[in-house]
Amino acid sequence: MDSNVTKLTAMLYSKVRPDEKQQARFDKFLKNKYGEDIVMEWTESDAFPGGFRLEVGSDIYDWSVGGRFRQLRDTLVKVPTTNGNIIPLLRETINSWTPEAMAEQVGEVKTVGDGIATVSGLDFATYGEILLFADGVRGMVQDIRADEIGCVLFNDDESVTEGSSVKRTGKTAGVPVGEGFLGRVVDALGVPVDGLGEVQASGYMPIETPAPSIIDRQPVDTPLETGIFSIDSMFPIGRGQRELIIGDRQTGKTAIAVDAMINQNGKNCICIYVAIGQKTSTVVQVQQTLKKHGAMDHSIIVTASASDPAPLQYIAPYAGCAMAEYFMNKGKDVLIVYDDLSKHAVAYRALSLLLDRSPGREAYPGDVFYLHSRLLERAARLSDKIGGGSITALPIVETQAGDVSAYIPTNIISITDGQIFLESDLFFEGQRPAVNVGLSVSRVGGAAQTKAMKKATGTLRIDLAQYREMEVFTQFASDLDDQTREQLEYGQGLMRMLRQKQYHPKSQHEQVITLVMALAHTMKGIPVDDVDDFIKGLIEMFETEHQDICTAIDTTGQLDDELKQQIIDISAKYREKFN
Repeated sequence: MDSNVTKLTAMLYSKVRPDEKQQARFDKFLKNKYGEDIVMEWTESDAFPGGFRLEVGSDIYDWSVGGRFRQLRDTLVKVPTTNGNIIPLLRETINSWTPEAMAEQVGEVKTVGDGIATVSGLDFATYGEILLFADGVRGMVQDIRADEIGCVLFNDDESVTEGSSVKRTGKTAGVPVGEGFLGRVVDALGVPVDGLGEVQASGYMPIETPAPSIIDRQPVDTPLETGIFSIDSMFPIGRGQRELIIGDRQTGKTAIAVDAMINQNGKNCICIYVAIGQKTSTVVQVQQTLKKHGAMDHSIIVTASASDPAPLQYIAPYAGCAMAEYFMNKGKDVLIVYDDLSKHAVAYRALSLLLDRSPGREAYPGDVFYLHSRLLERAARLSDKIGGGSITALPIVETQAGDVSAYIPTNIISITDGQIFLESDLFFEGQRPAVNVGLSVSRVGGAAQTKAMKKATGTLRIDLAQYREMEVFTQFASDLDDQTREQLEYGQGLMRMLRQKQYHPKSQHEQVITLVMALAHTMKGIPVDDVDDFIKGLIEMFETEHQDICTAIDTTGQLDDELKQQIIDISAKYREKFN
């Protein structure tokens, strides 16, 4: 036998030394529990009245009055409180309760600072497990080494000091979920921050769960209409899809997401907006906008603001996704916005560097791709056998000077099912939303469109691409032939048609009628500045005099040749009257 092997020693603390009978029981317990002969040493202590405390490595058995009382308290916490009268349940629980010899693993804090604690003595702690520090401070295991673990702290770390104790909980990080969160603003731990009181949760879900398997999914073929003309017509989003919104700072990325949430009014779709590293004033503005347009009743805002610690910014999108999964598992459709994952990656980079992980490209850790892939893969449309619910994800990424080839943008582009690229030059030209038709794409495509929208869109993307190309080549030309001038005017009319005021989503019949009319060259000869008035008057005329056409498009989603020609004829007559 190797003499260098260290034997496990058990330390017993009690007021009175155990007698022979008690010593035999201790020896039997230790041998059965740890499978070897363990030397037990006794130390006199008055700190554990009515019992004793047994320490074996990192395992602690507290059989004092206080330890047994904590066991009873933990048991009572689990008593369901959904019934009006819980007294009989409490009485039954107390009468049937028997204390058990349960081991508590307690470690010691070695270092703490910048929201990171290094802990020793918790040999069996698992990745993602919640640890309990002094004064109720909670943390999550993020780094496991040979003789210590690294933990991120969710609360203020002032009460956590070197040498203080830390205890395992055996639970993974989770968040309360339920219908009660609709209309509320909560932090990354599910705690309300809107001053409207507590939320009655219906359950508790882990913030990280495996993505649905292939067999549990079904194809994305049901439209999730954003109400934004340029997106619904050319880059449609389906329920269960992951569509990236990408662009420079202040190009309208959040505006597109908020418009999409507003457009879900009355469409039985729950919306979750996750604000990561945003200013608190920005989050309040989003809340007020949703409330003003009647969208807050079916929405939840999860915020980890710029002033919050990096650990809360890190878990915020996972917490929001857990809330979304609660509704998806009940067969409901959910739209979730992550605003934005650039700041999420920066928060994770800060945590990783503080945990002494090796930096890689742009100082991000090597697993930053996995950080976002395991989040976005949870967006899916479930099969009908397991409810048919869906999560549609709209992650937002900020670029620098339009560089989509940077590390984080390329990572997320490869994970998602397409991207809406917003261009700064278009934005400053007044083209809003500033969607770049050439770089934007939806990999689901026409599968996520109604037949009416698919037929009405026709050659729109090709016509716009030709216009943009011709515009570049003719911007220095002084003399243009009539055909080129007509094509430029036609393209300018299409670009003006795609302009849309913020918080004014368009219905399906508005988009279909406008597309059919425009692609039939009905706007030929109308000055660009008058295009908005022409389209507005045309739609008002259809909604008042031809309501049957609008209703048919909205309810059936169909557009046959006869109806299409009817729209063209009516639009042509209106064009003749338009001055």
